[in-house]
Amino acid sequence: MRWKLALAAIVFVSVGLVSARSASADATVVVQPGDNLYQIAQRHGSSVADIVRANGLPAADVVYVGQRLLVPSASGPLSPAARSLPGIASSSHTVRSGETLVQIALRYGTTVDAIARANGLQSPDRVFVGQELLVPSAAEGRAPAAALVGAPGSAATTGAAGRGIVVDLSDQTLTALQDGVPVRAFVVSTGKAVTPTPTGNFSIYSRYASQHMVGPGYDLPGVPHVQYFSGSYAIHGSYWLVGFGVPTSHGCVNMALPDAAWLWRWAGIGTPVTVRY
Repeated sequence: MRWKLALAAIVFVSVGLVSARSASADATVVVQPGDNLYQIAQRHGSSVADIVRANGLPAADVVYVGQRLLVPSASGPLSPAARSLPGIASSSHTVRSGETLVQIALRYGTTVDAIARANGLQSPDRVFVGQELLVPSAAEGRAPAAALVGAPGSAATTGAAGRGIVVDLSDQTLTALQDGVPVRAFVVSTGKAVTPTPTGNFSIYSRYASQHMVGPGYDLPGVPHVQYFSGSYAIHGSYWLVGFGVPTSHGCVNMALPDAAWLWRWAGIGTPVTVRY
């Protein structure tokens, strides 16, 4: 009789373990147009930080349409209280249309750097509407507006000091320079003869982690790591190209996906861009 009870207990525990695993099974999702990590995490009861870690993403805003992501299971979205920093009072803020981290930091008397650290943001210049942020209080260190990371003229807004990008149309390369010294060089594809890439000295003035691009002869959803430097001309990743080094675009500077992701993390608003032959 005892061995029967023991066997039943083992079966019960085993079933419980299987059930627990089933209830907390990880999911694999494919990023759809308009998706971001916050929405995916909310749908699957996970967290942005867990998804970033599970997929080795360089930043929370580095996703693109068609990308397959492993979404770790969780008991549910983390509440602001559950994500509070030890010993530091904090608030929860939901990003509204048009808001930036600079504005949010000023409102709560904290810094952009403190908010970025609290939420694991690796690209503090990008937040999205509906995103819930943990905002550390002034105990984290109040700073004057001029000293805020991301305030006009700061490195986060203008790109790290001394950094620049040179696009050479003659050999179809893009070179990232620090204080005039090449850091990395990439083979790219620029504009065709009938739709050339403009030459001159520019700077990155707008950035999108992902954008639906539509124009004469093309309709491309989820173009990743878009960095505009002149009018409608941008440097971006190109998932539709299988080879680079030949002018093929409508004027933009096309890069391989991992190359564009690296440049996105390295550059920023205000980074100088020189396009030359």
